[in-house]
Amino acid sequence: MQTNILSQDAAGEAVPSPKLYLSIKNLWKAFGTFLALKDISLDIHEGEFICFLGPSGCGKTTLLRAIAGLDLQSQGSMTQDGQDVSTLPPSERDFGIVFQSYALFPNLTIEKNIAFGLENIGRGKAEIDARVQELLALVGLPDQGKKYPAQLSGGQQQRIALARAIATNPGLLLLDEPLSALDAKVRVHLRHEIKELQRKLGVTTIMVTHDQEEALAMADRIVVMNHGIIEQVGSPTQVYRHPSSLFVADFIGEMNQFPARSAGEDLIDLGGTIVKGEKHGLPKGAPILAAIRPEDIIPHGMGARSPGAEDIIITPENAVDVEVREMEFLGSFWRCRLHHDMFGTEDLIADFSINAVRRLGLEEGGTMNIELDRKRLLGFNLEGCHND
Repeated sequence: MQTNILSQDAAGEAVPSPKLYLSIKNLWKAFGTFLALKDISLDIHEGEFICFLGPSGCGKTTLLRAIAGLDLQSQGSMTQDGQDVSTLPPSERDFGIVFQSYALFPNLTIEKNIAFGLENIGRGKAEIDARVQELLALVGLPDQGKKYPAQLSGGQQQRIALARAIATNPGLLLLDEPLSALDAKVRVHLRHEIKELQRKLGVTTIMVTHDQEEALAMADRIVVMNHGIIEQVGSPTQVYRHPSSLFVADFIGEMNQFPARSAGEDLIDLGGTIVKGEKHGLPKGAPILAAIRPEDIIPHGMGARSPGAEDIIITPENAVDVEVREMEFLGSFWRCRLHHDMFGTEDLIADFSINAVRRLGLEEGGTMNIELDRKRLLGFNLEGCHND
């Protein structure tokens, strides 16, 4: 395996960089006059679990199909494990794929379904039988081989589809919304199992999903797509905590948004109140959208200090007294709607822990003091571009 030395560890030893496995350069895909993909470039490293995330119609499935050779790109190039695969048909590419519908053969037993790809590449019967039993054990269904797909639950069928996809030890595993047809509890259980299986096998994996929670829980890196372009690529923490555009901020998780103006490179004028935020770089006086997540609203009770917590000092420009208009109990936290004229006609949505609500004695109709976390208060221009 070829690697490049990028850095040293704490002991001064050389640390190899991950091997580049799949490289997509300037890829476009048109269906007639409709551009489904627009100048996509992306590098994926060996062993990574990548999620293509975005709303319906954003181009994520089209990109997956282009990687598989099922829909050849209109222009652009693609290299897999050092080989140019840009124009190769699917049969000559090294991948296994699991579709949303599982696509199991209803007239074949589970064993025959898993063995299908192995038979096509001419493996011997003894080798095939051993591999099928190994895979059935790997996906936790060692006693289901003689059954037919219709006799299995949706979750079990999904596991068999995975087993079939990895039977030939492909270098790349493609998953096209593999969990969307399952109920919520099964989805949560299976996403953990798929991630554990991927780690065990070390296979480079690309999964298409529109479920942000699924992507955050499973991916090493998330590729956020919209209207045929890549909005942002980063770890789950990066795309959630440091969205590069308003679309990413709004699509992933809850986000408060308020019209405002720039009061300096890291200052925001919210209805005449100046607050500090992350550096946005927009010129003073420029109209912007201020954005902050509900969990980044810090509760301090009434006044500038919390009762019994004199060591807590609130930054003056980021503290404000608000009216608690509504409180909704959501099990592990309270979601509160807070009002202040600086937010205009919209309420500020804040998520407070049960302990914080109890400690501060919060109740509907009361007032409280909050702090807008300056490291989490973002400023976006009106085109949705976040400026660093």
